[in-house]
Amino acid sequence: MSTGLIIAVIVIVAIAVVAAAAVLFLTARGTRGGQGLESRFGPEYERTVARHDGDTEAADRELTERLKRYGSLHERPLEAAEQERYTARWTAAQERFVDSPREAVSEADRLLAELAGARGYPDGGRSEEQLDALSVYHADHLGGYRRLHQVAGAPAQGAAGSRAGTEEMRAAMLDARVLFEDLVTPSRGRQSSGPTAKTPRHAAHRTQGRFHLPWAFHRQHVKGS
Repeated sequence: MSTGLIIAVIVIVAIAVVAAAAVLFLTARGTRGGQGLESRFGPEYERTVARHDGDTEAADRELTERLKRYGSLHERPLEAAEQERYTARWTAAQERFVDSPREAVSEADRLLAELAGARGYPDGGRSEEQLDALSVYHADHLGGYRRLHQVAGAPAQGAAGSRAGTEEMRAAMLDARVLFEDLVTPSRGRQSSGPTAKTPRHAAHRTQGRFHLPWAFHRQHVKGS
């Protein structure tokens, strides 16, 4: 074998090795990126993958774009009076559920949109943008808000389905309350240098740093259930 042929073989082998290494590197990098997004977004990652018919690359691109768009968003802390007002309104919505479940759900949906806007997220008039922004920081608890928003916009059911409708609305209120507590509680780790908001004087109490709101109804007390 001539020297030239030997050199050519060596060059070809070297190129093949470099190409294989590059493929392995890019594959590993993509896997780490997907795992990082899945860890950060949790159930929101699974929802996004399902919405893209199982295409994880498309889901990764969408969630990466959300991080770029909203990753530097600053959550504005609430003043003590604001916390108290929002907490009182949520408690009132819970109490209203006993007599008017649908009106209570609609009020809770409006209240969450307003509260998110007050914390610095896109306002409720841009619901999809608001949900996308919230998913960057509250992905674990966003499902309840989505469910509440869906139920609030659903048409009223007839008498035959009134019990199922009431149960669905009750579950949506319970699930969405977790996000409400997240938003009404002072931010931990990302709060601004402004004064720390005080705990509301009524309608809530703290346990391990979180507000726990009194739940105003039970299954046997709700009309139409």
